[in-house]
Amino acid sequence: MMHKVLTTLGPWGPVIFGFGFLAPLIAQIIEQADVTLPLGLSPLVVGLIVGPLLGLSAKLRISHK
Repeated sequence: MMHKVLTTLGPWGPVIFGFGFLAPLIAQIIEQADVTLPLGLSPLVVGLIVGPLLGLSAKLRISHK
């Protein structure tokens, strides 16, 4: 059972990393830098947009090699 879950989620690891680690990290960096965001977006929303996109770009880059 666990092997099947890991085999299914394994290729999506970079995207999961983007959600779980990069998104909060980006949000904290934005807060610490005191950056004013457009459209009244919160730092976490920006992190949840940018983090997974970075993870997806890493996934696509890895899968094309």
